[in-house]
Amino acid sequence: MSVNVRRMACTPEQLFAVLADPWVYPTWVVGASRLRAADSGYPNPGARLHHSIGVWPLVLNDETRVELWEPPSRVILEAKTRPFGTERVVIEAQRRGSGCIVRMEEEPASGIVTRIPDAITDAILHVRNAETLRRLEWVARGKALRPVP
Repeated sequence: MSVNVRRMACTPEQLFAVLADPWVYPTWVVGASRLRAADSGYPNPGARLHHSIGVWPLVLNDETRVELWEPPSRVILEAKTRPFGTERVVIEAQRRGSGCIVRMEEEPASGIVTRIPDAITDAILHVRNAETLRRLEWVARGKALRPVP
């Protein structure tokens, strides 16, 4: 299991406002190239994001499903990366001063990815998720600066 922790200059509420907006998903998730659709109930448990991963022409259509939604502290997602398998992603936020500490853990849950040695998947996921958290913070800070119409 890969675990990343990042201190962010945004509140947990600002962070979860980004997590609740399906249309910005490809801006902060490394590897996501576009969002095709989102279930109307998103981000409620069971709702799915229909996204694509990869770079054209090697693009795969896939989906991510919400398992748990507890804003502004915790979300659990099941991310499918067919044909390779699924991953379980947990994002937790704790207020720290005027910002927050965010912990992200990801682990292979099913498919071919579960057969790759942990040391290899953890190293790859750690680097990827460090960038994912950096992007997530940028989006949360940017949304916080925009006036609400």
